[in-house]
Amino acid sequence: MRLYAAAPARGARQVLGDLMLLAWIAGWAWAGRETHDATLTLGQPGLATASAADEMAGRFHDVEGRIGGIPGVGDDLAAPFRGAADAAESLAVAGRSQAETVADIALLVGLAVFLVPVLLIAVLYVPFRVRFIRRATAARRFVGADPQLLALRALANQPLRSLTRISDDPVAAWRSGDPTAVRKLADLELRSLGLKR
Repeated sequence: MRLYAAAPARGARQVLGDLMLLAWIAGWAWAGRETHDATLTLGQPGLATASAADEMAGRFHDVEGRIGGIPGVGDDLAAPFRGAADAAESLAVAGRSQAETVADIALLVGLAVFLVPVLLIAVLYVPFRVRFIRRATAARRFVGADPQLLALRALANQPLRSLTRISDDPVAAWRSGDPTAVRKLADLELRSLGLKR
């Protein structure tokens, strides 16, 4: 498999592009994590409320238990404390629910901050690189073979201005089997595929 072009300048650009893609991914991973952590702090008041409400409910239940033991009037006196404990428990549930919702939102926001820019660049860059790798790998088999096939590909794929630099009539040169023109056409195609003879 051929990952990079044989030409030093093109290969260096490809390596630089791959490194920049990795840096882009790492940068947005860091930004996504920071956004997640910052958003997660919005759930701290809910957790603090839940903790305080749990403590209050526990104290109300303690008072309810002590007062409930008074003969004759204990149940009547304990009822308001039971109601207050139930209300504090409801408040604790609401606080925990708010913190869980914030945690879910923090995860989604962190993922969005990471994925949107990374996928945007990856959708543009990765297919370009995969196409190069596939073409270069497939063409590598023909590097040492008869250059006629690569010359024909050059005639079909290369821009006219590149072809006219090789010969005024590159098709006639190829048809006649001019070895210099055929070799130059094959080399032109190999260079475009990122290979060398």
